[in-house]
Amino acid sequence: MEKDNIYKSRRDFVRKAGKVLVAVPVLALPVVLSTKITTAGTVWQIDPYKCNTCGQCKTHCVLTPSAVKCMHNYQMCGYCDLCGGYLRQGARTISTGAENQMCPTGAITRKFVEEPYFEYTVDKDLCDGCGKCVKGCKDFGNGSLYLQIDQNLCVNCNECAIARSCPSGAISRISDKVQYIPKEKI
Repeated sequence: MEKDNIYKSRRDFVRKAGKVLVAVPVLALPVVLSTKITTAGTVWQIDPYKCNTCGQCKTHCVLTPSAVKCMHNYQMCGYCDLCGGYLRQGARTISTGAENQMCPTGAITRKFVEEPYFEYTVDKDLCDGCGKCVKGCKDFGNGSLYLQIDQNLCVNCNECAIARSCPSGAISRISDKVQYIPKEKI
């Protein structure tokens, strides 16, 4: 009889231990995933010379909207009336109407400077990192618009989802002392 009690308690022990062994990883997984694991002294960044503006920065970032934002190098900009990054190709009129703008979120605005020059500004809060303006600027302009990962927003994932899916290999870790790879006139 005593033997039956021992086996019963062992079975109970194994049953309870099995439940604990199954529950602990399931409960601990969200804690582990939410922990910011980084390589000390580095941040993720986009090399603007390798970027092919595929649009995956918008869809593959763990944040919504993406931590990738459009940047503008004002020294490179031609301040053109017909800006390829602002106006959609094939627009019937040169106007600021939403139907004529390249940016789907209206993140780029333009301000008249003097004939025929306009200043273009990017509202980072509205930018979702789609890269349409960058592609337009690269194809029909001088390439003064480019994508970068905003370090104030990026959670610096150990395995960046955008870097894994980037077809051009433009995203890599760089020193946190630099943080941004500048785009300059070549």
